[in-house]
Amino acid sequence: MILVGPYNDKGWNQAHYDGLRSVLGKMPDVSFEYVDKVNPADRPNVKGSQVADDLISRGAKLVVYNSDDYKDDALETARKHPQVTVLHVSGDYAWKDGKNHKPQPNLGNIMGRIETAKHISGCAAALGTETGKIGYLGPLVNDETRRLVTAAYLGARYCWEKYQKKKPEELTFKVAWIGFWFNIPGVTLDPTKVADDFYSSGFDVLLTGLDTPEAALQAKKASGAGKKVKYVHYDHKAGCDLAPDICLGVAYYNWAPLYRDAIEKARAGKYTSEFVWEGPDFRDLNGDASVVGFLPGNALGERKAQLGAFVLTLANGLDLWKGPLKFQDGSDFLKDGEAATPQQIWYLPQLVQGITGPSK
Repeated sequence: MILVGPYNDKGWNQAHYDGLRSVLGKMPDVSFEYVDKVNPADRPNVKGSQVADDLISRGAKLVVYNSDDYKDDALETARKHPQVTVLHVSGDYAWKDGKNHKPQPNLGNIMGRIETAKHISGCAAALGTETGKIGYLGPLVNDETRRLVTAAYLGARYCWEKYQKKKPEELTFKVAWIGFWFNIPGVTLDPTKVADDFYSSGFDVLLTGLDTPEAALQAKKASGAGKKVKYVHYDHKAGCDLAPDICLGVAYYNWAPLYRDAIEKARAGKYTSEFVWEGPDFRDLNGDASVVGFLPGNALGERKAQLGAFVLTLANGLDLWKGPLKFQDGSDFLKDGEAATPQQIWYLPQLVQGITGPSK
């Protein structure tokens, strides 16, 4: 496994590490090696494909790349080592109906359809805000991050109207991008400062899209200083443990089912290129079989019932990716009654109207 950040970051990378380790705990005859912090700041001039070459030279038969930033490394590795199964998380080269399909029999893409859990995150934020000002701590800007911010906003707007009985224009939803998935001093904005700026300027709820827990840590400090603030965590199931009393919930990935399936196919010699974008299992949202989940936090209080009602509505077919929706530049995204296709969601070119902050 090649990880873009530290394996114990309490976020994206730890969710992958923990997910794979949980699978391999039941496969004692499978060995596991990982290299973390494979990024330009921590390992200058080291490519992911170089790390993969080394792992393969020592016997690796399946290689996992866990970041969209590795898409070309993953393709290079798969072409160079056709006998090795290569899994790339969040890319789309294996998607036959996608824009960037590059057929390669031993290369597959996996991703959790976290957009649904981001809808729930946005709802939790709308239920938890007292000021009507919700912030979003964003990483870099690309199709993936635009669709996740938009998914959170759509959930927030729905619950703001449905449960708070407020008008959409009374809701402020702002994203601030730091420039990467986590802090790189001298390269990105400092997420600690960006989070503090949100909390000190009247935003009382902060969602995060980062791999790391600055939104939670700075909320805890602000709360300790007397501010009424809350946060919504992302990526790792234990996110509310960082500050339980002010956590509204956590949208998280459970990678174990997808890793288990890929490993079993690869071991049987039956793995073929596939694009997997797996949604939640609403029969047991936080069960072992659900690839994405949402754990409500203590800070919801009595509002937890309303969040539960929203989740049930989603389970029964509510589609928030339905028009009328306009992009930030005023052009139509979806006309009245039109539902977005998977491609329109995956390749979202702009944020939608109602969100403050740049789309590029």
